[in-house]
Parts: sequence; C-alpha cells; structure tokens
Amino acid sequence: MLQMCVWRCLRCVGVSLIPMAIISMTANILLLFPELKIHFLLEGHVTREALWAPGLWGGALVLLGARSFILSRSKRSCCADRCQMLTQLLLSCVVLLGSTSCCVLSGTAVSRGPLCLYTTSVGRVWDVPLQPRPNQPSGYLFNRTLWTSVCEEPENIVQFNLVLFSVMGLSSALQSLVCVFNVLNTLWGMLLCEDTHTHTHTHTEREGMSSESGQYILISLHHSSSDY
Repeated sequence: MLQMCVWRCLRCVGVSLIPMAIISMTANILLLFPELKIHFLLEGHVTREALWAPGLWGGALVLLGARSFILSRSKRSCCADRCQMLTQLLLSCVVLLGSTSCCVLSGTAVSRGPLCLYTTSVGRVWDVPLQPRPNQPSGYLFNRTLWTSVCEEPENIVQFNLVLFSVMGLSSALQSLVCVFNVLNTLWGMLLCEDTHTHTHTHTEREGMSSESGQYILISLHHSSSDY
C-alpha cells in the first residue's frame, strides 16, 4: 500500500511540474523581446541572463523529468522497481540542478538590473547602470525613481525585466522544492520496496496448504463415520 502511494506521488509530481516549466519558458522567451520587438535581440541589446536562457533549458529538463515521472509504473518486482526508482532519483537530481540554476540566475538578473541605453558624461551608451555599486550598495530595487529616470531604451525595461525575472525565479524555486520532495519520495520508495510477486506466491502456497488440510480433515471424518 505504501509502495503504491510512492508511485502516485511520483506521477503527481510530474503533473505539477509541467505548468511551472511552461511558465518559466514563456517568461524567458518574453525577456528576449523587450517592447515585444525583435531588433533589440538582433542587435544584442538584451539582458545577459535572458540571453543565457535558463528558463528554456531549465524548463526543458523539467519537462523531460515530468514526462518520465508521469509514465512511471510499478514493475511488481522489487529489483525492477528499485532500478526504476534509482533512475527517477538521478533524473530528479538533474531536474533539481536545472531549476536551481534558473532560480539563481533569475535572482542575479533582478539584483543587477537590465541592460539599457542611458546617458552618461560621454554620451549615450548601452550598459547596466542600475547594478549595485560601492557608493550605492542597495541598487535600484528600493529606489523606484530610478526605474523611469535612468533607462531611456527599451521603454519600461526595468519593470519588464523585474516582473518576468521574478516570475521565472519564483516558478523555478517552486520546481526546486517539488524536486526535493521527489528525491525524498523516491528514496522512501526504494527503502519500502517489497517484491509483490513473492508475497503473492507465498500467499497462494498458504492457501493451497490450507485447502489440502481441509480436504484431509473431511476425508478423516468420512472414514470415521464409515467405521461407525
């Protein structure tokens, strides 16, 4: 019974990971197109962490793991079940690595701020003007006047990056928590593994012995009654 609960939890984990992976991938795709225009991407004027596409490859790993989790089934053999759960455990660790990397990179992007065009003493340049500096360690997150007064292009890029990277980071953080639970679930399943075929065979033998004992008792009673 506990073994079946492990397999059900594994499939539930797979189903829950799919929408979170899709959210991360969608957010990363949108981050590649500030103002929903392609020329920023073609000119290389996109935030570094968005170009690294952690939401895309991390989401792809999550979808791969989710598919395997959903299709997992008990093989009714302890050895086969343990081999399959070991595979699911390794896959869970890979998915956990991908989702954690996406979460860390999203947090880094939020902390640094976006790549944008702004005016300096030497003219207009593309750079990351809002990243924390020694004279401004808190960065831009707690100074909302910088959100609209520094970056000139793309329009509203600070809010655009902040929202999408936050969504991607929160989604990947939830994926990481689910994967940690899945690692514990598969470990628990490996410890609880029982050979259901052996138990079924033993139970059948016991039933057969009980049946033979019953027949022997009936024959003995029949002979006793005949003697009388």
